[in-house]
Amino acid sequence: MDRIYEKTMLFDFYGELLTEHQRSVYRDAVYDDLSLGEIADERGITRQGVHDMIRRCDRILQEYENKLHLVERFANARKMIGEIERLTTAAENDADRQENLRDVRRLCQELLNEL
Repeated sequence: MDRIYEKTMLFDFYGELLTEHQRSVYRDAVYDDLSLGEIADERGITRQGVHDMIRRCDRILQEYENKLHLVERFANARKMIGEIERLTTAAENDADRQENLRDVRRLCQELLNEL
């Protein structure tokens, strides 16, 4: 997974579990793409302090994911939905629809079990 995408997904799922200060600094760095210097100047802290805060937040967010696996489950659900879409599109044009429909039913069951 692309590192920026991974950071944004972790923040989307677990960002509310950070303190307001951590959320604000992390949002500036990841979403607003501000430099360490810009964030430091805005907050009146050092660049090193901003860097340490971002690394700490990365670690915290990853620890939540390691325990809860919400991002992983979301990614799996998206993948299954994409496969369902592909199979149903193929079923519209395929003479052998029964096999595709069984695959759709299997994927739907897996997705429901994930949720």
